[in-house]
Amino acid sequence: MENRKFKEEKILKGMPGMLMLLVSILVILLSVPVFVGGSIYFSGGGSGVVLALSIILGTILVCAGAVMLCGLKVIHPNEALVLTLFGNYYGTLYEAGFHWVNPFCTAINPTAGQKEVPQKDPSGKEISVNINLNQSLTSKVVSLKTMTLDNKKQKVNDELGNPVEIGTIVIWKVKNATKAVLNVENYKEFLSIQCDAITRNAARNYPYDANDGADEKTLRGSSQEIADIMQEELQTKVLEAGIEILDVRITHLAYAPEIASAMLQRQQATAIIDARQKIVEGAVSMVEMALQQLSENQIVELDEERKAAMVSNLLVVLCGNKDAQPIVNSGSLY
Repeated sequence: MENRKFKEEKILKGMPGMLMLLVSILVILLSVPVFVGGSIYFSGGGSGVVLALSIILGTILVCAGAVMLCGLKVIHPNEALVLTLFGNYYGTLYEAGFHWVNPFCTAINPTAGQKEVPQKDPSGKEISVNINLNQSLTSKVVSLKTMTLDNKKQKVNDELGNPVEIGTIVIWKVKNATKAVLNVENYKEFLSIQCDAITRNAARNYPYDANDGADEKTLRGSSQEIADIMQEELQTKVLEAGIEILDVRITHLAYAPEIASAMLQRQQATAIIDARQKIVEGAVSMVEMALQQLSENQIVELDEERKAAMVSNLLVVLCGNKDAQPIVNSGSLY
């Protein structure tokens, strides 16, 4: 049988809860004179049939009042209540306040009986484990407040096959309570699994860092753009669950420990090469400027051999790691 998705929801408008509370109490209190009247009539020599009828009617009034009390519902701001009647979808309460609905309706929320407890797996990584609680003791309202999903760091391979660790957070909220409850088994777990899949897919589609001279999106250099792409893709995946994705952020990004030292040496080598390149470019421009000013100001006439010696000395001084130690020549240049 095809799994039917709920595309539209029925928004309920409950009756005033305080009014129905008073009516329920009055119905229960009405049973008192019925019981008392039947007893007085029987004790005065009346028929036992009247006593039996009074007991039955009083019991019915008490039961009716108690059943009516079961229809009272309290909805806080940014909460919703999804109701079913004998297994069929009945409607959803969104309006905050004290309401009365059909007392035979049942509120459903698959996440009501679960609680996340932080624990550690055998490798020492902190994870969240869902503990099942007694659902009869927990509220089954669906929270519409903005919530945060902390997707702990996970190890994946980037586009180049390098193992990296990446972690994300998702800012989300339930926009359609009916879809969240009826279309998926557990909308919080559903969101968490989809977030894991989107994070792994994004890491596999982009390299951690760009190759030399390459102009492409990377996890490190284009984290905001990649986070926006992840948000759009995640929103598409959880649309049927009635969830709205407000923001996605990459909170942790690093090479895996087994290759971190090698990649650090590579980055250091690249930085040293870039720095040396800048130094050489600056030194060459300074030597060119020195020769040009010496020639324009006619300070000294240098032949090609002297120019070569001067260029060599200046490059050694300008490109060296240590301060140069000058040697003063008080005699001839030759």
